[in-house]
Amino acid sequence: MSTKSSGKLTLFLIALAFFGPMAIAVYMYFGGQEVDLGANKGALLEPIVNLDDTLPESSLHDVAAGKWRLVYTNEAACEDTCRDALYTVRQSRKMLGREMDRVERIFLHGDSAPDTLFVSAEHEGLITFRDRELSQLLDNKRPDVLPAGGFYLVDPLGNLVLYFEPGMNPKDMVSDIKRLLRISQIG
Repeated sequence: MSTKSSGKLTLFLIALAFFGPMAIAVYMYFGGQEVDLGANKGALLEPIVNLDDTLPESSLHDVAAGKWRLVYTNEAACEDTCRDALYTVRQSRKMLGREMDRVERIFLHGDSAPDTLFVSAEHEGLITFRDRELSQLLDNKRPDVLPAGGFYLVDPLGNLVLYFEPGMNPKDMVSDIKRLLRISQIG
């Protein structure tokens, strides 16, 4: 093979390395190809509801502003099921590792507030308050096919994003949350 042919082949391979991925991306974009970012374990809540706009008087806006919020609601007294759910929320946040500071845990309780000694001993940093309108809105946005008593993920802009059903493995919740934190530039 001559040096002239070898030079043309080298130039062609360099051009292919540069323009090849770009050509594939253009084909996928204009060809309607979808890119799978992974399967969600939680249910995507559509249409998107902005809680700041929908409930401007809610206490949720005052707490954890600019952060992702993992919200658990329970209107009844906080017994075993409720305590297990709070444990799941706590462990899920811890499993986020260095990203855990981007997510706050919120517990919306009913008429009876949770035991403050239990919360301070077992769930330091858990934000608790009562907001009946917010609890009702969240329950109305939960997909009818999924059981109540799960967890809601709210983004830093106040958008209701995902619902995780009760009893879900915290690893699955964390998988979805980590994916969102990785691709999100907010919070």
